Amino acid sequence: MAGRTFVTGDIHGDLDALLLNLGQLPRLDAGDTLVFVGDYLNRGPKSAQVIELVRGLPQRTPAKVVLLRGNHEDGWLRAIDHGWPEFVLPAAHGCRETMESYVGPMRGELGRKQKRALCRGTFFPCEVVDWMRSLPYYYEDPHGIYVHAGLAKHGRRWLHPSQSKLPSALLWHRDDDFFRHYRGKRVIFGHTVTEYLPEELSQYTPEDPKDMWAGPCTIGLDTGALGGTIRLG
Repeated sequence: MAGRTFVTGDIHGDLDALLLNLGQLPRLDAGDTLVFVGDYLNRGPKSAQVIELVRGLPQRTPAKVVLLRGNHEDGWLRAIDHGWPEFVLPAAHGCRETMESYVGPMRGELGRKQKRALCRGTFFPCEVVDWMRSLPYYYEDPHGIYVHAGLAKHGRRWLHPSQSKLPSALLWHRDDDFFRHYRGKRVIFGHTVTEYLPEELSQYTPEDPKDMWAGPCTIGLDTGALGGTIRLG
């Protein structure tokens, strides 16, 4: 018989919300699993501390810990490998906050060296970059399939993550067709903030679109960080 699986949505550098969320967990044992659907960094002020905490969880709990890759980790890896200022520089993506969590506050406009370090992610410790590269795209157990964003589709058929020729689709897609029409083994995802998911389909507190979203065969957990509202499912 499968043990319990607890899933945490997008964290985005919100250490306080993550600690609050973990504090709500029951006593865990070796049969339990903790799954995190990615996006540990950016936007919030404590990305470095969040990464340190989740990387250390396997040594602090008897439960199995699964840390998935999110599109923000994927975006940083692309920037580190090839450069991607279109991802790094927009303030809404919160990449500067990640850099500041490692190097300290940077006031005003960034200088040339600071901007270069930001655009290429050279402030990241090597072990953190290696850790981001090691993050898997999905996880599956008897309870469900866990991905950051959703599933890819070929023709009329939704693909199992192992069949996806473009694994980045598992990290970046926002597909209304998936939210509305996917049928199959339950998929648990983050990435798209729940208030933008089809409100009329949610079977979980439909009166509150910012709460966890539960469709017929899907569960959305991105309830928004930075306000103590990371959702545990």
